[in-house]
Amino acid sequence: MTARAWLLEPGSVPYDVANEAMHRLAERRLAGEIPDTVILLEHPPVFTAGRRAKPEELLWSSAEVEARGGLVRAIDRGGSFTFHGPGQLVGYPILGLGSKPDAVAYLRRLEDAVIGTCADLGVAAGRRDDVQTGVWVGDDKICAIGVRLMRTRVTLHGFALNCETDLSWFRGIVACGLPDLGQTSITEQLGRRVGVEDARPIAARHLATVFDRDLVPAPDDVASLFRVADVA
Repeated sequence: MTARAWLLEPGSVPYDVANEAMHRLAERRLAGEIPDTVILLEHPPVFTAGRRAKPEELLWSSAEVEARGGLVRAIDRGGSFTFHGPGQLVGYPILGLGSKPDAVAYLRRLEDAVIGTCADLGVAAGRRDDVQTGVWVGDDKICAIGVRLMRTRVTLHGFALNCETDLSWFRGIVACGLPDLGQTSITEQLGRRVGVEDARPIAARHLATVFDRDLVPAPDDVASLFRVADVA
């Protein structure tokens, strides 16, 4: 029987607000208080540095990032630097992986969901054998993936699919620690605008399929965690 999971689609949410809410929900999922939850949203511009990020991979000074309207945040996922911003669909699945969690299998399923989303939108994307994670179109990454397992059982963080992202932001970092590879977007690949609003329902459908979940809207008290006015 397909298990029910919550779906949250809060729109554009400041990174710090979403990061705090995501961690609170993961703690509740770990305690068995809530079901699996999928968050699909956007962020204002922010560079996030995973646990393997090196200081020299941030190519702009903090002052320059701030002058451009962005932030820099060190976070607890794996991987190196990436960028989040308008026009990018960010997905944070908060899933319990059971008593025998398989992190690699989880990553492959995330990739499958993104590859299927891209295909439905008209972009042929796939994996690369020479890098650990992510979804690519040739030498250009269209979706970054970086996760953490809370106490090895509950997933945090997720994927960032470039729909109509301003790719010039990626000049400020060595994205994913891969200096010789580029970035692309669905819009760039197709030569026409494809927004987050176009990709989001397709991504939700593929996530539901690969993880065998029935996605239903989350209760309002959970959705309120992502509202800026409700954060002290």
